[in-house]
Amino acid sequence: MSLWDFVKDAGKSVFGEAQAAEPQTAPKQATPQAAPQASSHAAPKAAPEPVPSRDDADTRRKLDALNAEVAALGLDSGDVRLHLKGDTVTVVSKGADRATMEKLILAVGNVKGIARVEADLPEDAAASRTMEPVFHEVETGDNLSKIARKYLGDANRYQEIFEANKPMLSDPDKIYPGQKLRIPQS
Repeated sequence: MSLWDFVKDAGKSVFGEAQAAEPQTAPKQATPQAAPQASSHAAPKAAPEPVPSRDDADTRRKLDALNAEVAALGLDSGDVRLHLKGDTVTVVSKGADRATMEKLILAVGNVKGIARVEADLPEDAAASRTMEPVFHEVETGDNLSKIARKYLGDANRYQEIFEANKPMLSDPDKIYPGQKLRIPQS
């Protein structure tokens, strides 16, 4: 698996407030005056369900938010699995092609609070070997034309970068420092 670093404090805020994940305590019920006597024919009591820890609940809430983001972007083909440990997301998909996997990496990596994404990329059908994707971290003063000039040799090819980053980008003028963009390789 390969690992990509992202700017943890930059990106789309999808996690919301931490308070939303905190379990609400149920109001206390009055205790009965007399407990019923156990009969010899009573079924054994099942062990109580383990109560998830606050960390487990927070991780579940964040995973749900990441999965909702992936689904909202139309990148979940039904076999995408996300795993979260701390600020690192592991993306697993057996059916996604290379371009979709690169978009998945960026979709979850460009979320505020995520510092790293780990994933295996399928071999590119057009290449005879697996090549590392080219990602660009947006800096202050960058625009898609400037990035296109740097990577593609022509500022007028900015639309290719915009298309390579849909649906994460909805407007070519709406990029921000710290965001990572996929650079098409053709």
